[in-house]
Amino acid sequence: MFAQEPGAPARTTGRPARETGTPAREAAAPRRRPSRRLAAPEASRSNAVHPGAWWLWALGLATAASRTNNPLLLGLLVGVAGYVVAARKTDAPWARSYTAFIKIGLFVVGIRLAFNVVLGSPIPGSHTLFTLPQLPLPDWAKGIRVGGRVTAEGMLFALYDGARLATLLICVGAANALANPARLLKSLPGALYEAGVAVVVAMTFAPNMVADVVRLRTARRLRGRPTGGLRAIAQIGLPVLEGALERSVAVAASMDARGYGRTAQVPAPVRLTTTVLTLGGLLGVCAGTYGLLASEGAGYGLPVLAGGVLASLAGLRLGGRRQLRTRYRPDRWGVRSWLVAGSGVAVAALLLWTGTYAPEALTLGVVPLVAPSLPLWPALSLLAGLLPAFVAPVPPKESP
Repeated sequence: MFAQEPGAPARTTGRPARETGTPAREAAAPRRRPSRRLAAPEASRSNAVHPGAWWLWALGLATAASRTNNPLLLGLLVGVAGYVVAARKTDAPWARSYTAFIKIGLFVVGIRLAFNVVLGSPIPGSHTLFTLPQLPLPDWAKGIRVGGRVTAEGMLFALYDGARLATLLICVGAANALANPARLLKSLPGALYEAGVAVVVAMTFAPNMVADVVRLRTARRLRGRPTGGLRAIAQIGLPVLEGALERSVAVAASMDARGYGRTAQVPAPVRLTTTVLTLGGLLGVCAGTYGLLASEGAGYGLPVLAGGVLASLAGLRLGGRRQLRTRYRPDRWGVRSWLVAGSGVAVAALLLWTGTYAPEALTLGVVPLVAPSLPLWPALSLLAGLLPAFVAPVPPKESP
């Protein structure tokens, strides 16, 4: 122990002061922000949005895009999807797929315009842009032409049509960028368990195969051997396939040791009922979806789709009895997942309702040529799709 000199200032022990009114205590105490309680929390394994909710949200936006060809509404849908992806995407590899879907959508628009230039359009038009040499075709090919007159009305119709398809692809890309595919497959019902396991294993092996290709190409480059050409591809592909086969055999042996693939005994009437409900429900879903996408089938499309979904769910529920397994940390449908899924369903329902009382606001004609206008209420309906950007948990930032 060291003695303290008389008159020297008292030494501090490093412990915080017990007084509650000191400035140091006030500075160290965290300030409570009431507004922070209303903000979305940081994403974790316990509060993450269910991947199925992201897909329902994206499918709702896609359904809304299928009901209109107004380029302003389609552009607003793309903006809504892009904002949500930018606000809630993670640093995972699948989150980078959104840019690829945007490029695919632009490519689809370009292909649609090119087909209209080469093959023509059934839309009559009086504003000729240019004329291509027309290729004569035999009599059995009537109704088809190659080349000829290209009109502004036909090009505008092709642009609207291609933009609608591109918006559908971008909405699907948003779901791919936000939903964890492995968690989505783990959430499949028991009847689809085998298919889910196969896809998960394939997705797990794909990065390993890419890493093997990169490693073998680097090794050949260091040895001074060519990395391009058919011979190089064969010499690289055989070791990659051999390694993939060895990994698959090892994984199959480990899965068999853990009891994968074992099923329970189910009575024959239950199996027959499961098959009827599942197939009948899927047919109902296809018929209902066609009715929703077709302009004249909106009346029967929704009831048939609802009946098909219920029958499919009942069939999958019965089919899950043959699986003897438990789930480790299953994903839960929390309040935020319901809000995310409900926002997409609300956008689709509002656009379907708009098509019943104001179809001219959603479907634009090209004859005569008129500038597109932005309808107020359908545009406000699409803004409901922005809800996930505010209620979904914030992904953790990448550590420097």
